[in-house]
Amino acid sequence: MVVRLAGCALVALSLIADAAGQPSASPELLEIRSGGLNLRARVWRPPGRGQFPAVLFNHGSYTTADGLPSADPGKLASVFVRHGYVFLWLYRQGVGLSKGQGLPEGERMARALKSEGVEGRNRLQLRLLENDALPAASAALAQLRVRTDVDFRHIGVVGHSFGGSLSLLMAEQDPGIRAAVIFGGAAGSWNQSPMLRDRLLAAVARISAPALFVHAENDYSTAPGTVLSAEMQRLGKKHALKIYPPFGADQRAGHNLLFGAVSTWESDTFAFLDGYLRR
Repeated sequence: MVVRLAGCALVALSLIADAAGQPSASPELLEIRSGGLNLRARVWRPPGRGQFPAVLFNHGSYTTADGLPSADPGKLASVFVRHGYVFLWLYRQGVGLSKGQGLPEGERMARALKSEGVEGRNRLQLRLLENDALPAASAALAQLRVRTDVDFRHIGVVGHSFGGSLSLLMAEQDPGIRAAVIFGGAAGSWNQSPMLRDRLLAAVARISAPALFVHAENDYSTAPGTVLSAEMQRLGKKHALKIYPPFGADQRAGHNLLFGAVSTWESDTFAFLDGYLRR
């Protein structure tokens, strides 16, 4: 299903808590052991008792010069908590609270591009996805599943950019994942990496979870969502594609629709998640 939506009012996220929508306490800090690294994660939960549906978020790749904005995890968490989800943000190697635990993936890919060219960078990207990022995210997911405040039967994954590709690989590997939402997945690499295209097409052929693909029209490329959703359509798998009007002044802004234009995607995304994680 392809939906192109007319312009929506864009609102900035607020960090001011309201009684129904924000965590009642500071996020919990977790340690995630993976491949000899001591990674960090934060978990936010809705107020009140009971078991909640949950989401593991996979962030994009960053370099040492262009790192993760420190406010982004809490901003995004507030949205998911408002909708009644436990939200786990894993800081992968070298990023944010995991600084000092290896080099960030984006930094390693930038160095490979400089020394080995596009082919070398593309090979490294797949190795990082499958050999580094996937085990780390799976370890975080295992911790999420055993929490007493989480309904382990209703867990999804959400990813942005590199983390979108990672989320598809997780859903391929783990049939217990009930839904996947992919924001700008592979948008910056799709046109230059045939090996990534082939790997993600193979992943969607094997996943059982429904997938929602999200792009702004001015993302680096909308082809990943268009092609992958078409493949799921061909295979009779549940999926949706949302391509929103351009956001911001350039492709970088469009690629970061997730953080900059919450009101654009919020209702569609939670209608999708609620449909599969609240049954």
